[in-house]
Amino acid sequence: MSHPTFAGLDLSALAGATLAFDLDGTLVDTAPDLVGTLNVILQEEGHAPLPLEDGRPFIGRGARFLLQRGFSAAGAPIADEAMPALFERFIARYNAHIADESRPFEGVVETLEALAAAGSRLVVCTNKRTDLSTNLLDALGMSGHFAAIVGADQAPAQKPDRRHLETAIARAGGAVDRALMVGDAAPDAGAARNAGVPLVLVSFGYTEIPVADLAPDELIHSYLDLPAAALRLLTACPARNDAL
Repeated sequence: MSHPTFAGLDLSALAGATLAFDLDGTLVDTAPDLVGTLNVILQEEGHAPLPLEDGRPFIGRGARFLLQRGFSAAGAPIADEAMPALFERFIARYNAHIADESRPFEGVVETLEALAAAGSRLVVCTNKRTDLSTNLLDALGMSGHFAAIVGADQAPAQKPDRRHLETAIARAGGAVDRALMVGDAAPDAGAARNAGVPLVLVSFGYTEIPVADLAPDELIHSYLDLPAAALRLLTACPARNDAL
C-alpha cells in the first residue's frame, strides 16, 4: 500500500531497486553532536569552541579532519603525535552522546517507509565507522529500515571508491544496474560516478563544494521529492534479464 504522502505516485516500479544512502548530512543531521563533541574537547584543552556552521561543511572528511580544523581555528594545530589520543577521546565521547541532538532530516522516515513498502532495497553506505553508524541508527530507531549498514571498515575502500558502493548494494541483495546513490557531498558523487550508478544529492547536507557543482542527476530539497526522483532515474534503467 502506498504511503498517503505519495498517494499520487505509482511506486511499484521501484520494486527490487536498491537505494544506497549516505548517513551524515544525508539521512541524519549529526552536526550538533559531532561539532558538540569537538567543542567539549577544545574546551577541555583550554581553547575556544568552533561555531556549528563553521564545522558543518567538514563533517564528511571524518573526525580527524574535524579535530584538526577545530584546533587550527583555535590557533593550536594538532601535532601528529598528539592526534591518536585526541581521536580516541573524540570517538569515546561522541559514541556516548551520539544521538543527544542528532535527528533524521524532515521527511526521511516516511520516505523510507514508502520506499520499503514499494519493495525497494535500502542500504546505508557511509564513510562513518559501521559501529558508530549502527549505534546512531539504533538510537534513533532507524536501523530496521535498512537491509545493511556498510561503513568504510566493511568495504575494500571507502567512498569515492566504487567498491564501497558496490559492496553496499551487494549486501542489500541488489544489483548495480538497478541501484542509485543518495548523498550530500563529493565522496557520494564520486562513488556513484565510479560505479556507473545514478546520483541523487540533497541540498541541505554537509559539503565543501557547492552541491550543484557536483552535477547530480537529481538535486532534491526535500526528502518527499526522493520517490519521484528515484522513479525518473530507475525507470530509465530497467532490470536486466539475465535469462535472455
